This record gives sequence, C-alpha cells and structure tokens, in this order.
Amino acid sequence: MTYETKMKNTYKNKFKSMVKHPYFGFFIITIIMLLVQVLRIAGVDVANQTLRAFGKTMIYIIVGLGFSILLGFGGLASLGTAGFVGLGAYLLGYFTNNKGYSVFLIIIIAILVAIVVGTIVGFISLRIEGMYLAIITLAIAEIINEIFTNWTAFSNGIDGMIVNNRIVLFNQYIVLDPNVVFVAISLALLLMMIITFNIMKSPTGRALLAMRNSTSAAQAMGISIFKYRLLAFIVSTVYAMLAGVLYLTYIPSTFPVPGDWTLNLSLLILAAVIVGGSRSIYGIIMGTFLIFGFDLAVLSNRNNFGGYFIEHPEISIMLNGVLIILVIMFYRGGLIRLVNTVIGFIKRLFQKVKHKWKEYRYGPDSE
Repeated sequence: MTYETKMKNTYKNKFKSMVKHPYFGFFIITIIMLLVQVLRIAGVDVANQTLRAFGKTMIYIIVGLGFSILLGFGGLASLGTAGFVGLGAYLLGYFTNNKGYSVFLIIIIAILVAIVVGTIVGFISLRIEGMYLAIITLAIAEIINEIFTNWTAFSNGIDGMIVNNRIVLFNQYIVLDPNVVFVAISLALLLMMIITFNIMKSPTGRALLAMRNSTSAAQAMGISIFKYRLLAFIVSTVYAMLAGVLYLTYIPSTFPVPGDWTLNLSLLILAAVIVGGSRSIYGIIMGTFLIFGFDLAVLSNRNNFGGYFIEHPEISIMLNGVLIILVIMFYRGGLIRLVNTVIGFIKRLFQKVKHKWKEYRYGPDSE
C-alpha cells in the first residue's frame, strides 16, 4: 500500500468518525442557521421578517429542548412555560433599564430565579400529577402574567418594555447589532443542544425515563422521585428563562406585552414538542420549525398569499391542530419517527439495489 493510499484512508476514516460524532448534526444545524445570516450580509435578498422568523424559532427551540426534559423524559405536564419565558424577558428589561446591570449578571440572576421557581413548582408536583399538575402550572403562569400587567414598577404594565437591543457590558450601555445577536442565539442554541444531549444520555436522563415509565418501579430501583422531579422542573425553567433573555435581546425596538406570554404560547410549545418527538433533539427542531417557523416566515408574511393568513390567524391554528391529530393518530413518537422510518426504508432499498447490481455484474453468489 502506497503512502498516498494510506493517507487517503486515514483522512477517510477521520471523516467517517467525525460524521458519526453525536455533535456533528448540531454543528450542521448551527451552520445552516448562520448561513441565513451570511447570505443576508453577502447581499442576498433575505427579508427582515424571514430572518427574524429564524431567530425567534431558534429561541423557541431552546424552550422546547427544556420542555423535552420535563415532558419527554420526566413525563411531567406543564402549561406554565410561557410565563417563565416572559419572566426571563422582563428580568433583562428591568435590570438593564432600571439598574444598569451587566448582561452576564442578569443571566446569573435569571438562572437563580429559575432555580427558585422550578423548585417551587417541583415541590408542588410531588403531591399532584397528570392533568391537575398541568392546571397548577397554568395557574402559576397566569399569576406571573398578572404581575407583568399590574406591577408597573417592574414591567411598565401594559405599555411593555423597550430596550432597543441595549445591554450593559463593562459598566456601559452598548447597542447591539441584530446580526450579532442572531449569531449569539445560534451559538446559544448549539450549546443548549449539546447540554441537552448530555442530559438525555446521562444517568440523569435514564433515571427520568424510569420515573416516566413507572414511578413505583423507579423508586424500587432506588431512584429519588423527589430529586429528579425537582431537577426536571428546574432544567425546564432555566431553559425557558434564558430563552426569554435572548428574546428581548433580539427583537429590536419592541416590547413583550403581557399578552404574548399566555396559554397560547405554552400550547404551541407543547405542540412543537409532541409533533416533532418529545425525546429527540432533531424532532424538537423539526416540530418547532413546523409550528413556529413556517407560520412566522411564510403564513404571517404580508408578501405571501396577499396577507390572507394575517387577516385569518385562526387558519394557522387549525392547521396546527390537524397536524397534531395526524401525528398522535399515526406517529406517536413524532415526525422524527416518520423520518427514521423513511431513512430505514431508503437504506434497505439501497442495499437491495446494490445486491441486485452485484448479481447482475458478477453473477449470483455461489452456494
């Protein structure tokens, strides 16, 4: 074997090992997201609304990743996700506008608040399960929403909060370029995908799955229901509040009015996770793009369909409902299950064609 052949085989093996690495797909997704921004900078006509749709969808993917730990692995239902996202956004606005805190300090504060809130909800979940737990979390979200509306010193009430993409770095206000924020969101998404993957594949993920399948069996194996329920709610709340911080940082010269953080958003997050696949990162990405990205980039674009879907938003809700019904009826594992089925079929078909070609070229295998 020549030196060139050896080097070629070495690079080929390295490439194969890189492609098979579990993080490879996450980097590809991040590159695709960044490519949208690069095309815009390069002069390609990418509409502002399309670019913003990608940015907001990435934020909602982060929320969905946290929700997958809670629902897909912990088996715990929650309808309070929207309130936690809103709380993260308002924390950024309040501490930026009123206190002049650094964004890094605000992120630490948001994580600490998320731990406290997640712990409270986790304690409640120890005594309540199923539908009643979902109702309790919905009530908590409504309480948070009322705080947004009426505590004007914190949230500026129904007038909302404007930060104009300002954050504080090194004790001075800096106006961020939306392009820079888009890149930061992409990198944050990459980080959260890696963290989520490690949680799913860790003993913690296996313990949560055991708890989801059977609480009694999990306790018999020595798994602390108290510990892992608290952990599931804390992780989900941290993801949601960090997504809220990113949300208000990205949307320029606007404000999250209290009406944005209602049951509707929580249900859409739930729909995205169920449609895509509650235990698959790629499934959650697919589901979020179908539920949020398609609506934001296509249906809600005034340049498409003559603005018909903007005047009739109920149609997009109906389409989401039909999609959920079809997925639950035929693919309870989510669309990722359908994709895996199709990929498996293509692989088997390829192997069959390859075998037929070998028979045609070299003759049937000898007995």
